[in-house]
Amino acid sequence: MSSNRYPIIYVRGYAMTESERDETAADPFCGFNIGSTVYRATVKKEAPAQKFVFESPMVRLLADFQYQSVYQNGLDILDPDWKPSPDANGNDVDGIPSASVIIYRYYDSGSELLGDGKAKDVKVYAQGLSQLILRVRDLVVKREGPAGFTADDFRCYLVAHSMGGLVVRAFLQNPALGDAAARACVDKVFTYATPHNGIDMGGINVPAWLTLNEMNTFNREKMSEFLATPAVNGRMDYLPAAAFPPERFFCMVGTNRGDYETAKGLSRMFAGHGSDGLVRIENASLWAVDGAGKTQPVATAYTYRSHSGYFGIVNSEEAYQNLTRFLFGDVRVDLWFDVDGVTLPPDLPKDADVDALYQVELLAAPRGKRWYLSRRIAEEDSPACRTHKELTDPATADRRSIYLSTVFLANRARVKQDRPTLAYAMTLGVRVPDYQVNNKFWLDGHYEGSSLFRDTLIIEIAPPQPDDAAQNWNVKYGWQTDTAGRASLPMSPKQLASGKLQFVVPLSSLGAAPAAPGISGKVRLEVSAWQ
Repeated sequence: MSSNRYPIIYVRGYAMTESERDETAADPFCGFNIGSTVYRATVKKEAPAQKFVFESPMVRLLADFQYQSVYQNGLDILDPDWKPSPDANGNDVDGIPSASVIIYRYYDSGSELLGDGKAKDVKVYAQGLSQLILRVRDLVVKREGPAGFTADDFRCYLVAHSMGGLVVRAFLQNPALGDAAARACVDKVFTYATPHNGIDMGGINVPAWLTLNEMNTFNREKMSEFLATPAVNGRMDYLPAAAFPPERFFCMVGTNRGDYETAKGLSRMFAGHGSDGLVRIENASLWAVDGAGKTQPVATAYTYRSHSGYFGIVNSEEAYQNLTRFLFGDVRVDLWFDVDGVTLPPDLPKDADVDALYQVELLAAPRGKRWYLSRRIAEEDSPACRTHKELTDPATADRRSIYLSTVFLANRARVKQDRPTLAYAMTLGVRVPDYQVNNKFWLDGHYEGSSLFRDTLIIEIAPPQPDDAAQNWNVKYGWQTDTAGRASLPMSPKQLASGKLQFVVPLSSLGAAPAAPGISGKVRLEVSAWQ
């Protein structure tokens, strides 16, 4: 079995009402089969949508990677009288192929159609996921046979939307909610719009006493209980390295609140700006924490999509491309912006109390595609933000290293298959902040919408060839304003203790704003082979 053809187990999100649970139970793929033909090109909801056909994650996995569903003769693999579909000649076979998509149908028991109509505690769903993984393992081993691999070699991918990501984390982090052998089977985890730090409405966390339909699942105290993990600084969006390798986890974050229509728009109103209509952006990603308490962000990307619906994150090309590159890609690139210094406008009053909010934007686009792998824009409330005091106070020096996103690149997705390089463009922008002097907005010299820096960095990567014993990477770059959009300048790597290669690119002098006000720094790329 190829290392990148493991089974995919999909874990859907929260269904609050009995009718929603019934609708979920009545759908064979629990929403994973829903596609879209529209997307928002701008943040203006009154502007007409653009046409872009995305057939659905399920259809695309079947078409692009030859995955198969496991339903047969009206039955699922957990049904006692289920049996595999016959081979092409009609002969009976055992098990299922490794390239299978399995839907974790945990809401069947909570629907009135197939169960008792009552929602269950997330702990029950986590335990069920453990059982499902072991069932999939046994079936795949039967099909692949001893010549392929043993049960100890089996691995699977978990792909989860919204609350499904909390089900996955409960299974991984809480030893009481599953079998250790099942946890050892998980190779990678991908979450769409999961409230890793709970759900806040009107700035208030969902209360613990709101037990109706298990709505308190998103309360942080309740999360601490079922994750068996204490809060860190009051937050639950930390993944202990001992529970699961953080480098194998990916968070896809939505930033479009305007198109989330649940509860006739009340949800997006109470979730507020900086959300996908339900989950706040700041709550939708994870941080890795090791035994010494050191933290690092897990791989994260952003897209202008809502929590669900026509313009939802699951049925989007952007999320699908991040998903498949994360599962099957060849190169990983972690993107950072390191700020060396900032300068204030020269006519600001001397000796005044000055502060400002710098907004760092990113657009990461692979060569030849019509979408972004990651999109962080001020108008969409998704930039990385730092205050002037954070960037100038020696006591907060760590805040000058700003994580932007992680992109995965895939050889199979090259525009020209005979071209040996992988390339993408990252547009980096730093907005001119709203300067405050003595806690009042400073008008003199302010021009709304202008930037301290904005340029596009082209990166072209040639990974080592199979016969290259030295494992040499050939990486080139070019700022658009300097090299006319061509990656023509060589980059020399630094070997990191993690095994990654670090490449550093200074900001282009041609693209920079005047020295005062201004910003200086460098783009830092951490590059590694991925599988």
